[in-house]
Amino acid sequence: MTKIKTICVDDELPSLKLLQDYCSKVPEIELLSTFSKPAEAIAFLEKTKPDLLLLDIRMPELSGIELLGKLNYKPLCIFITADPGYAVQAYELDVIDYLIKPVSFERFQKSVNKALDYKRFTSVNDTENQIIMFKADYMIQKMKLQDILWIEGFGEYLKIVGRFKTFTLLQRMSDFIAQYGYLGFIQIHKSYLVIARDIESYSSSMAKLKSGHELPIGRVYKQNVQITG
Repeated sequence: MTKIKTICVDDELPSLKLLQDYCSKVPEIELLSTFSKPAEAIAFLEKTKPDLLLLDIRMPELSGIELLGKLNYKPLCIFITADPGYAVQAYELDVIDYLIKPVSFERFQKSVNKALDYKRFTSVNDTENQIIMFKADYMIQKMKLQDILWIEGFGEYLKIVGRFKTFTLLQRMSDFIAQYGYLGFIQIHKSYLVIARDIESYSSSMAKLKSGHELPIGRVYKQNVQITG
């Protein structure tokens, strides 16, 4: 059974108690802790890095959106709030779901299932059908590893260039490597990642992929290609 490590943050104690109750009814949820003060949750999040954050938005001192922006890693997040006015802003942060209070258990479970599906797909180990999953265009997208040509980074964003479609998502390259490096991604330039086995040949400054595309090799990344080759 896939377990998803979870914390809840809500300044309203009755809402926090309800979330605890809902979490106890979902066997896949491993509830690590709950917080009524968002500032206190940040240190715990950074230390334990849970998979899923159940988060209120309108809270004193620090909003849920501000809390999410302060984290140095990107957990899966479900916003649970009484205010529908933040929906667009929330989805720009690539959250899993946006629930309006009062939330039924059935609606809560549906959202958690989305998070579980995301976690399952991002840990697929079938070498013939490896899949990565990510948030882009306000939806969860799936792409087979064999369909990815390269990953291009620019600032806080990544472009996943595929054989059939290209996606742009909000994610740092370093975070992508930490999440998917085990699948064979290597960095050949400050702006480019490729799958090692897709490199057909290389020179001191250029890598030629099996697709025929050529990408630059950065001076400080030559060793990555040489080890692979």
